[in-house]
Amino acid sequence: MDGKTPSETAITTYQLMMPGQSNPSWSEDGTLELGSINGGAILNLIDNVAGLVALRHCRTKVVTASIDRMSFLNPVHVGELLIIKSSVNYTGRTSLEVGVRVDVENLTTGSQHQTGSAYLTFVALDKQNKPMAVPPLIPETPEEKNRFDQAKIRRAERMKNIS
Repeated sequence: MDGKTPSETAITTYQLMMPGQSNPSWSEDGTLELGSINGGAILNLIDNVAGLVALRHCRTKVVTASIDRMSFLNPVHVGELLIIKSSVNYTGRTSLEVGVRVDVENLTTGSQHQTGSAYLTFVALDKQNKPMAVPPLIPETPEEKNRFDQAKIRRAERMKNIS
């Protein structure tokens, strides 16, 4: 099975945040206002994009096994552009870790800042829905090699917590 580099399957996607994705809030006079974007809406986008990265890497059905951590660093508001960058950090025998960085851009000013990050684990499945081997990851750059090493440590922690 041929290995793949993180850049071969990485995805960056953009999503304009709309009112239907926001949390409701009320002003002092009781008027409904648009609040910040609902964290669940962002999690859904993250899972979808990370799943596509895993699918591109494995070229078979993949399922989300876990989300290790989701850190919301800053709120996202209606009308802002969500930028989701996702790539494979690590591969095991039948699973892989996909890292996601979430940035937000104010479309009026052009300013960008990080708003979140997450690590998701996916398992590749064969036609009988049994776990199957995944292509190995070939990290090339120092940053990719560091992400690989850090993901290996996270995997060891996950495995300790499962037992």
